[in-house]
Amino acid sequence: MRSNKTVKVLGAPRMERCIGCHSCSLACARLVHKRLSWDCAGIRVLSSGGLTTGFEARHCLACDPAPCVAACPTGAFTQRRGGGVIVRSRRCIRCGECARACPVDAVYLDHAGEPFTCIHCGRCVAFCPHRCLELEERTLAPVAAETAGAAADDGVAGDHGDGGVVADREGPADTGAGAEVPR
Repeated sequence: MRSNKTVKVLGAPRMERCIGCHSCSLACARLVHKRLSWDCAGIRVLSSGGLTTGFEARHCLACDPAPCVAACPTGAFTQRRGGGVIVRSRRCIRCGECARACPVDAVYLDHAGEPFTCIHCGRCVAFCPHRCLELEERTLAPVAAETAGAAADDGVAGDHGDGGVVADREGPADTGAGAEVPR
């Protein structure tokens, strides 16, 4: 008999502790997407209405089915088992339909129209100084037959056993943090 698999999903259960430092956003941009810009992060920290009202983390909520997947005309966004998406950047035509379809505004477009969203890898969690974020495990129901993943040259590295997926993005090889994202 097969054991149930788990998938990891990013959560922000303690946002009342957030000081708005944006360390999570910068960690995502630098470590996952190999860029140093808030425009290239899959998680954003926003004011809830002013400095005295606190902050909110805006990230993919792991919809299943994900509206951004249904809206993508090229298949660059595909459904991740258990919720969330896998982004294959080489298939993306920069149309922005994914961002318009997201009900929580968690797909961000950079100045060139390239989409960025949380891929639930958890790289940002360790960089939050007040432990506002966590990577939660969800148990998946077993399936009769596992389907093969996309072709190796689809512009994405697959599930690495940590529940997250790594989007293929071009950028500098050195993260500056001593840890590389598998490609």
